[in-house]
Amino acid sequence: MSIRRILVIVLAVIPLVLLAGEEKKPDTWEPFQFFIGKWQGTGEGKSGKSTLNREYHFKFNKKFITSANKAIFKPTEKNKKGEIHEDFGVFSYDGIRKKYVYRQFHGEGFVNQYVVTISPDNKNYTFDSESIENLPPGWKVRYIIKIEGENKFNERFELAGPGKDFACLITNQFTRKK
Repeated sequence: MSIRRILVIVLAVIPLVLLAGEEKKPDTWEPFQFFIGKWQGTGEGKSGKSTLNREYHFKFNKKFITSANKAIFKPTEKNKKGEIHEDFGVFSYDGIRKKYVYRQFHGEGFVNQYVVTISPDNKNYTFDSESIENLPPGWKVRYIIKIEGENKFNERFELAGPGKDFACLITNQFTRKK
C-alpha cells in the first residue's frame, strides 16, 4: 500500500474517531422547552377576572429563558377602573446548586426569587420563594404550574404571611397562541 493511500485512509478515519468520542451534553433547558413561545389565557382571583398574555424566549445563546406577562383585570365593584399587572422574569440554571432559579420582577416593585422543583415527568413545576424584595420579612410565595396537555397549562399563585399557611391569590389557565 502506498503512503498516499494510507494517508487518505487515516485522514478519513480521524474525524469518525473524534466524533465517536464526543459525548452529547444534555439540554439544560429540556424541562422548560414546552413553555417557549406565546401564550394567552384567563385568570381569576382576589383582583377579579383577567385576560392574560405571556411569552417565553431563550436569551444569550440559550443561557437563560425570559418571560413577559401582562394581565388585564376587568373592572369590579371594588375596583371600578380595573387593573393591569405586568411582570417579567429570568430563568437561570445554578450549576453549583444544580437547581433552576427564577427571578420575577413585578410592576408593583416586588422581586421574587424562586427555586424550581420539577416532577420526573416534567408536568408539575413548583416555585418556592427563597427571597422577596419589598415585603416585610417572613412572607413566602409559591407558584405552581401544571401542564394539562400539548398546548395548555394551569398555574396557581399562593402567598403566606409570617407564620401563616399559603392562600391562593390567583389561578390562571393558558393555551398556546397559534
